[in-house]
Amino acid sequence: MELIPAPRHITWNAPGHGSLDEETRLEARPGTEGVARWLRATVGAATGLPLAESGDSENRIVLSIEPDLPSEGYRVVIDGPARRIQGGSAAGVFWGAQTFRQLLGPDAFRRAPVRPGQGWDLPEVTVEDSPRFPWRGFLLDVGRHFTPKDGVLRYLDLMAAHKLNVFHFHLTDDQGWRLEIKRYPRLTEVGSWRARTKFGHRASPLWEEKPHGGFYTQDDIREIVAYAAERHITVVPEIDVPGHSQAAIAAYPELGNSDVIDTTSLTVWDSWGVNENVLAPTDNTLRFYEGVFEEVLELFPADAAKFSAFVHIGGDECPKDQWRRSPTAQARIKELGLADEDELQSWFVRHFDTWLTARGRRLIGWDEILEGGLAEGAAVSSWRGYAGGITAARAGHDVVMCPQQQVYLDYRQDAGEDEPVPIAYVRTLEDVYRFEPVPPQLTEDQARHVLGTQANLWTEVTEDHARMDYQAFPRLAAFAEVAWSALPAPEDRDYADFERRMAAHYRRLDALGVAYRPPTGPRPWQRRPGVLGRPIEGAPPNV
Repeated sequence: MELIPAPRHITWNAPGHGSLDEETRLEARPGTEGVARWLRATVGAATGLPLAESGDSENRIVLSIEPDLPSEGYRVVIDGPARRIQGGSAAGVFWGAQTFRQLLGPDAFRRAPVRPGQGWDLPEVTVEDSPRFPWRGFLLDVGRHFTPKDGVLRYLDLMAAHKLNVFHFHLTDDQGWRLEIKRYPRLTEVGSWRARTKFGHRASPLWEEKPHGGFYTQDDIREIVAYAAERHITVVPEIDVPGHSQAAIAAYPELGNSDVIDTTSLTVWDSWGVNENVLAPTDNTLRFYEGVFEEVLELFPADAAKFSAFVHIGGDECPKDQWRRSPTAQARIKELGLADEDELQSWFVRHFDTWLTARGRRLIGWDEILEGGLAEGAAVSSWRGYAGGITAARAGHDVVMCPQQQVYLDYRQDAGEDEPVPIAYVRTLEDVYRFEPVPPQLTEDQARHVLGTQANLWTEVTEDHARMDYQAFPRLAAFAEVAWSALPAPEDRDYADFERRMAAHYRRLDALGVAYRPPTGPRPWQRRPGVLGRPIEGAPPNV
């Protein structure tokens, strides 16, 4: 069976095949009505079959919630004219529906029939499965290059097709503020666009000499959140503090360290790297961002979804030089009895940890929030290797493992000269497939704090959806299997079998219109000759 992610159990019920036709009915039992809508909108559109609700025919698909299954677990049973898609919850039924779609073949991933009147055969099998990790995430950075709303919705569909369930929405950075905040309109009036853009790595001499920008209205965000929820995906927003904030400071100069630099001269940053212009540790800054987060909490409500309480505050790559030179920052360090600027950053993070906790939410941040002391109740996105995640888990804090050496999808996929804008280390499809999210240094109790794992797609050199597709796929398919399936140790994983299954999966990606990197290398139009990247030979240790 060419299923991705690989399921735990497949049992053949008979050597033959069943088929769907015009008489096939779709019966949605209580709690599965949303999955039925999704099946009609996708499989119904691709097959041209009505999948009607009513009728006495035994030729039907039955959706049901079964308490004997794990919450996100599912069972797909195809046995003659009876097809049953069962789950421990509506989410489990939905993941089962994704497997059902794969069983129908690649044409089931199209938006309309390509062979009217064709048969839709199904192998007579039982597939039973459940995920290894509850957090199976994908980060999309829309700060560096803006992705219009339709592109975001498209990636939610691609996530769902791979049983990924947490969308980390990186909404603000030095190069752009992408979220409408009604009480602070200049964040989007000024902060959502830049006059030009560095093309390639920051050392590149090339510039794209045209304005770049965009933002999501609050109704856009509500639509994205609702669209994700229909696909059992939780959206975790990220609003960066106290670093990665030049776009906000350009819009509201009083947020910056105006006692050491002329913040009124700052514009939205047009290059890449770590920016020295960080937020001032003042009461005014705290009140401003409390106002921002009040609107964020309304747009991204905490509901029954497992991770909907989380709000990501960044906390990474915050240079301290301005704070060292700032009389205001130094006075705050003295006032609070702090040891240094690292503890000042920790104080900043703890403030929002307390503020979010008081409102029933949970803070999550990059592993720099460990510097100067870990904020109580905070969870950690471990990106600088495994070390931050190990430290946090040992201290009893929840962790999402997303080490850059393994699962940063902006990194190059091959050492060849044809790779477009080569960034950092080579991370092949096989490298991602052999990634292990749980460090062996953790005890069994500590390992329970690993909520799961996440692949991150940063967009400094990923300027449109075609480049996003190239960087994400096929590696996101390998990552999805790592996050979902009960795989053996990395060295024992059957990569040859994964490649065999990928041969079928490429046809699904073709049907979905994904501009992936072919296994033979980039197509001519996927190359970027002459655009400087940042290749790094070798890789640092994983821990």
